[in-house]
Amino acid sequence: MLELKQITKVFNEGTVDEKVALQTINLTLAPGDFVTIIGSNGAGKSTMMNIISGRLFPDTGVVRINGKDVTAMKEHERARYIGRVFQDPLAGTAPHMTIEENLALAYNRTKRRTLKFGVTKQKRDFFRETLKTLHLGLENRLNAKVGMLSGGERQALSLLMATFTKPDLLLLDEHTAALDPARAALVTELTKEIVEKYQLTTLMVTHNMEQALRLGNRLIMMDRGQIIFEASGKEKQALTVERLLQEFQRIRGSQFASDRAVLG
Repeated sequence: MLELKQITKVFNEGTVDEKVALQTINLTLAPGDFVTIIGSNGAGKSTMMNIISGRLFPDTGVVRINGKDVTAMKEHERARYIGRVFQDPLAGTAPHMTIEENLALAYNRTKRRTLKFGVTKQKRDFFRETLKTLHLGLENRLNAKVGMLSGGERQALSLLMATFTKPDLLLLDEHTAALDPARAALVTELTKEIVEKYQLTTLMVTHNMEQALRLGNRLIMMDRGQIIFEASGKEKQALTVERLLQEFQRIRGSQFASDRAVLG
């Protein structure tokens, strides 16, 4: 469902500020894979997500989604294949529009544009039923401005909007990092439920090792633009935070740099 082949990315090449963000990244996700990505700041996680989504283009390499070469495809063109939830709860929704209007925009993302009215009774009923799955009472607030929602409610809505068209690929970019622990736990559980329900192929970046271990069937660790460790199946299930830190020290010969990853 996703293939990254020989991906490299260098910023400010040939200057004193040159930074190698990605070094020959190779990664393949089969349909239904849920891969969590852990790594300290500067490891290349967000750069890789931006290259997959089309926000950035690689210097070398190929990006394929569901067998289609999308390497040169712009971000808005890839939106038909990709759902994405960002760290900032403000990023995934339009705050001055209602819940219903936001859902209508997301619903039409993969549809052919027409001049017909955006929200029919049938769609409104569909939106209500879908919102009920969040267990937040938002199905009774379709005309509320999204900007009036809490951060947790907005992130839950962003997750729903990114997934209810069942995209080929779901990208979760530290989507619980800006939330307080209770709301982060809620969105994490919703993520697990939605991904399992629709069998979505998912790539999730997180600073939280506990979260990375708890979710998904595969885990990869990145450092300095490289994938340095990968575990799946029973091997992943047997991992602990302590084991992950030991693996990092064994591979790199130094301690993992981010306290946030350890402490959650």
